[in-house]
Amino acid sequence: MKNIKKILAVLLAVAIIGAVFVACSKGGESADTTAANGETAAASDSDLGKITGAGKIVVGITDYEPMDYKADDGSWTGFDAELATMVAEKLGVKVEFVEINWDNKFIELESGTIDCIWNGMTVDDQVKANCDVSTSYATNSQVVVMSKESLDKYPDAESMKDLTIAVEKGSAGEKEALKITSNVVSLSAQSDAIKDVKGKASDACIIDSTMANSLTADGKDFADLGYKVALTTEEYGAGFRKGSDLVEKVNEILAGFKADGTLQKLSDKYGVNLAE
Repeated sequence: MKNIKKILAVLLAVAIIGAVFVACSKGGESADTTAANGETAAASDSDLGKITGAGKIVVGITDYEPMDYKADDGSWTGFDAELATMVAEKLGVKVEFVEINWDNKFIELESGTIDCIWNGMTVDDQVKANCDVSTSYATNSQVVVMSKESLDKYPDAESMKDLTIAVEKGSAGEKEALKITSNVVSLSAQSDAIKDVKGKASDACIIDSTMANSLTADGKDFADLGYKVALTTEEYGAGFRKGSDLVEKVNEILAGFKADGTLQKLSDKYGVNLAE
């Protein structure tokens, strides 16, 4: 009888030890799982981790010469297109350009459809409120483009109040146009705005000086248009999601490109003025 009691006691002890071991194992597994989930959550919050995992950075752009436009072979080229491609190489990923509706740029960014906005974006309070912005890399002005024959008739903004002015919807140009007149035609791209003037559907357009200088040069399709009035002075930056860890990395790369002359070479190639 004593022997049976001893055997039962031993079996009970073994059972208790086994239960404790299993509980500890599950607890450890739970802790490991929690840690793994934490790492996954942290990775999902990292834009740098996202693009590294995908092997590419998706850049939102519009057709905007000389910043982003199609080459003869159908590929995207321009000051910003080349700059974004070189930054992507430094980040160890490829670049994918996606043409977006400029008025929806912040929605596209926040939804994750694109990883950044890199398209001659004017840095203003609205931009800063909706995304984190890189250091400014180029300067620009909003200019009033019209037929060269009309330039002397409209020497300032006040004289233009009865004109119909075409702009890109959601752009800095649209803001300036609304200060001048209520006769504003908002289109999907700056390139559409200048086409509207050439086709005489609008009297003038307000677009970036970088585009105006490129498209109205001698021998270009819009050489019969020009400008004398500049309304603003502004700077360009690339936009990223709020809190994105890409901003610091991109700023480091841009600083390097400024120091080694890469930005100056792009400036000379595309006629874009660099920020100080």
